[in-house]
Amino acid sequence: PTVHCGRRRRYAAPTLFERITVDPNVMSGVPCVRGTRIPVATVVGMVADDMTPAEILADYPQLSAADVQEALRLAAARVAERQIELPRGA
Repeated sequence: PTVHCGRRRRYAAPTLFERITVDPNVMSGVPCVRGTRIPVATVVGMVADDMTPAEILADYPQLSAADVQEALRLAAARVAERQIELPRGA
């Protein structure tokens, strides 16, 4: 299955992500980068805090650039799956 977002962008369904795992015995089942205990949310948060992929890889040498990209793709797919209520402007 495919999640549609925007006009032309398509994201693979979360079950098709090869670099992300969800295991109830690892980090209580939160999505992590395969083979690590690094949550996807941690990687996405670092990007949100203006860290470059090179900076992330320097801090977490066990990750690859492809891991960072796939974490971002998973986050985008998850956001596209649901409607998120945001506070109205002041």
